[in-house]
Amino acid sequence: MFPIFKKELNGYLNSLIAYLVIVLFLVFTGLVLWVFPDSNILDYGFAEMNSFFSLTPFILLMLVPAITMRSFSEEFKTGTIEFLLTKPLTTFQVFGGKFLAAWLLIILAILPTVVYYFSISSLGNPEGNIDTGSVIGSYFGLFLLAGTFTAVGIFASSLSQNQVVAFISGAFLCYFLFDGIHQLSSLFRGVTQYFTDYLSIYFHYESLSRGVLDSRNIIYLVSLIVLMGALTIFVLHKKRR
Repeated sequence: MFPIFKKELNGYLNSLIAYLVIVLFLVFTGLVLWVFPDSNILDYGFAEMNSFFSLTPFILLMLVPAITMRSFSEEFKTGTIEFLLTKPLTTFQVFGGKFLAAWLLIILAILPTVVYYFSISSLGNPEGNIDTGSVIGSYFGLFLLAGTFTAVGIFASSLSQNQVVAFISGAFLCYFLFDGIHQLSSLFRGVTQYFTDYLSIYFHYESLSRGVLDSRNIIYLVSLIVLMGALTIFVLHKKRR
């Protein structure tokens, strides 16, 4: 798994993709937190990062598929997938290496936003008037969400050799699983609404974004990563025959 991870990570870092993604992510999140009138912290007047953790998933569900779209699509297009799968590697190791490399890249894009925390903390009255525990928990939820979107994007990449198709299908799946099911639940009432919403990523991420590290939410997101990995491996096995 490590050689695949190293190869993929070097591929990202030796191209403009990694740096473009990091710059775009920081620009968009910076605008959300400091500039846009409906979400900027300066007009809001409270030392918290709720707007950042609420709107960042909608940025990620576009940026993550842009990173993962080449994971398997490029391998299929160039024919290197056959060479890769004939090596002494399991399909799990191939998926795992690609998944970890893409996830690490996204985490590296998110980490510089910690500067926002220190900036808001210093602007607080009194200084440091910010719920640090909640912010740490929210970052954990954001990293886990990024991993979930990464697994979904890689699965979408395994379905087509066309990177544009992989990007569109990955972005659609990420949106549907995150907000689509959540919006769909509003058509129902009572228990049906609750259980429909429970199937959405939004339901579980919303709790994590408040800094509440409930094991049920963590298990759900981890299970979704495992499911997407299993589906990707299944697709690779089918194409290997």
